[in-house]
Amino acid sequence: MPEVQVSIGGRQFEVACQEGEEHYLRTAAKLLDDEAKVLSDQVGRMPETRMLLMAGLMLADKTASVEDRAAEIQAQLDEREAELSTLRESAAQPEKVEVPVVPQSVTDTLAELAARAEALAAAVEEKSST
Repeated sequence: MPEVQVSIGGRQFEVACQEGEEHYLRTAAKLLDDEAKVLSDQVGRMPETRMLLMAGLMLADKTASVEDRAAEIQAQLDEREAELSTLRESAAQPEKVEVPVVPQSVTDTLAELAARAEALAAAVEEKSST
């Protein structure tokens, strides 16, 4: 198990971690060190345990704030996804158009009338040409 030396609040600590997690440990230690520096700038020197506790609490507060914001954003995303789903469903269903069906008897009657009209037209043409 590798041991990593980190500096928090101007103090050195030797911390063990799992193989391959050294980078994550250094990143976390840097976050804690940044908070410890803010504390030491505001309050001055304080006992190690109190400094670590306060820095940890400050990070926890920031984390809680980020988690709250992430929950708000997730709720907004869920709303947008629901709206999008509703829009997709309404767009996917084509508007129903009803076309009246002409009965076959009417079609036959119209064809018969058209044939009679053509016959009459032909007869009129024949009479007019003579």
